[in-house]
Amino acid sequence: MKILVVGGGGREHAICWKLSQEKNVEKIYCAPGNAGISNVAECLDIKDTELDKLADFAYDNKIDLTIVGPEVPLVMGITDIFKERGLRVFGPDKSCSRLEGSKLFSKEFMVRHDIPTAKYKEYTDIEKAKAEIDSFGYPVVIKADGLAAGKGVVIPTTREEALETLDIIMKDKKFGEAGDLVVVEEFLTGVETSILAFVDKNTIIPMESAKDHKKIFELETGPNTGGMGTFSPSTIYTDELAKKVYDEVLIKSLEGFQKDGLEFRGILFVGLMLTPNGEKVLEYNCRFGDPETQSVLMRLETDLSEIMMAVTEDRLEDVHIKYTDEAAACVVLASGGYPESYEKGKVIKGLDNVDDSIVVFHSGTKFVDQDIVTNGGRVLGVCSRGKTVEDAANNVYANIDKISFEKMHYRRDIGVKYEQSK
Repeated sequence: MKILVVGGGGREHAICWKLSQEKNVEKIYCAPGNAGISNVAECLDIKDTELDKLADFAYDNKIDLTIVGPEVPLVMGITDIFKERGLRVFGPDKSCSRLEGSKLFSKEFMVRHDIPTAKYKEYTDIEKAKAEIDSFGYPVVIKADGLAAGKGVVIPTTREEALETLDIIMKDKKFGEAGDLVVVEEFLTGVETSILAFVDKNTIIPMESAKDHKKIFELETGPNTGGMGTFSPSTIYTDELAKKVYDEVLIKSLEGFQKDGLEFRGILFVGLMLTPNGEKVLEYNCRFGDPETQSVLMRLETDLSEIMMAVTEDRLEDVHIKYTDEAAACVVLASGGYPESYEKGKVIKGLDNVDDSIVVFHSGTKFVDQDIVTNGGRVLGVCSRGKTVEDAANNVYANIDKISFEKMHYRRDIGVKYEQSK
């Protein structure tokens, strides 16, 4: 098989890494890829938003399967374009991708199909939103309706912060058109977790669980990021919880797709809050989470290409998906200043010094001459397996000390016991 992976982050590196170990995969291309991905795939000078160029490449090079990593090309309709050209593609079409591309669409879907979620109201008029903001209580959740690179959700704790947030999103257009409409929700208390699932027209199969850490600093403090680290399995996601989520969320989601005529084929990511009143859905994503993918794929034993081909042919139910009993951990090394402003172009040292048991997935890197340099907010994901989550995490932290770049920042509490005095 010849496979094209669309994207250039840590998620796509993990996908390419997994595919590179599979016997039936002859050649992997990645567009645009990054410095790390170039070790396991041929990187192409095509942006992940240049949909027609991607389709032309896949057609001209007889690509057997295209795997779409990021949300933006999915929401733009890459799957529809590929299918029109007779090309096989893994990822939901434009209609289904609205579940991630529009907060309002996903909330309406949940309510329509009796999927538990927070109470909400949508606004296109900033003055009306400001006039009614107090009715939700504080803290309050304010979401830009469209895509905002994982940063469009703000949780103000006071009226003053809420009004400022509405100005930033709706008036100043920090997230562009994504802020033309906002969804305001009640704030849910509890423990946050998530689950990824493979989905085809008839079947939904949850993956092994993973715990993501969104806050920039230890002990879940500071602003939200795209994710500072994960481990799998999640200590929160018990067998009992897994059954409840499957029955109340996953199956209802699949049935909702069928009732609404949405032919969803790909990955469904479900963000959850475990509240005193039961599990409630925070959000849907229509692709692998990042960096959850890194931990989950470290444990996946079944060929990823086999699963994805089955999804495209609506025969997912026939695939037996296996995972290793070992745990996995991933710690993200980020640029100083992330998730706000940060500098790029810092030379990364020590990548060749890590142990053989370590896999370093590149999220934001590129080559400058012979050097690998930083090229994003999240730069690297240092990953390992171990008998337990703590074993895997300890191995990661022992090797992080061998890697360095100017202003490198990472959390020190992913998957390990952590004392605040450290």
